[in-house]
Amino acid sequence: MSNTRKFTIEYTSQHYKISFFAMASPCEVLIEISELLDSKSLNNPTNNKPVPEIINHLARSITNEVWRIEDKYSRYNANSICSKINASEGITVSLDNETALLLNFADVCYKLSNGLFDISSGVLRKVWHFDCSDNIPSQQQIDKQLVHVGWHKVNFTEQSINLPAGMEIDFGGIGKEYAVDRCILLIKEITDAAVLVNLGGDLAATKPRSENKPWVIGVEHPGFENKTEMVVSLFQGALATSGNAKRFLEKDGVRYSHILNAKTGHSIADAPRSITVASQQCVQAGILATLSILQGENAEVYLEEQDVKYWAVR
Repeated sequence: MSNTRKFTIEYTSQHYKISFFAMASPCEVLIEISELLDSKSLNNPTNNKPVPEIINHLARSITNEVWRIEDKYSRYNANSICSKINASEGITVSLDNETALLLNFADVCYKLSNGLFDISSGVLRKVWHFDCSDNIPSQQQIDKQLVHVGWHKVNFTEQSINLPAGMEIDFGGIGKEYAVDRCILLIKEITDAAVLVNLGGDLAATKPRSENKPWVIGVEHPGFENKTEMVVSLFQGALATSGNAKRFLEKDGVRYSHILNAKTGHSIADAPRSITVASQQCVQAGILATLSILQGENAEVYLEEQDVKYWAVR
């Protein structure tokens, strides 16, 4: 772990806030003070720590876990398991249980989406650069990368993975949401206080705030920096948002989302600019938001069929 990583702790009359940077996103954790003072963790004689030490313990536990997941699964880290798999050039790579479970989840999502969600589609970033410009790749450029896309080409078991030469995988579509869920589990082991974990807009709450008050969440409007489109009241569970608020291309009045169809290599057309989904777990909310965007103009119909709470912005 890099020595430059750090977190800060602030407090107000209502909560402590832990702030840090991870997974290319500003992150924060809010801990309700009134709940913390009544927490079982303070009354437990085996864990009789003063409040500041509990906050420090939470901060260290949460940030260490998020950074651990980032280091393990980032394609930007040359020492990550992701980079090891991508550099394998057809050689079988052994898997630990955690990685096998994540790949199994990606496999399920691939099958449920009929191949639209594909963690091997990340190679398309070599021709799609979502820098808000009008630089749309040619069909020839897309086709050159499409030959290296296709999860069905990967030989995957619970013990190992064999990735054909030239192919890559990317955990970016599930990694941040997985980190949120892991943090919630860790927090519940430490305290029964009301806590909200927000990793760059993917978030979850352990329970309602004091007096059964909800956490009030502002969801960013896609296309307008720092403008809130809506406010969501979250009592418990998770929220995840998928859309083109910050990563897109635009040409001749057409906005191209960074979410790509793994079969065609093209940006998904006619989808909402943003979809926020509520669920019990952040991984579930995140994948439902992404899968709905992949349905294009039928995004809302897809979510209605899943019987989940969602908010769509077109």
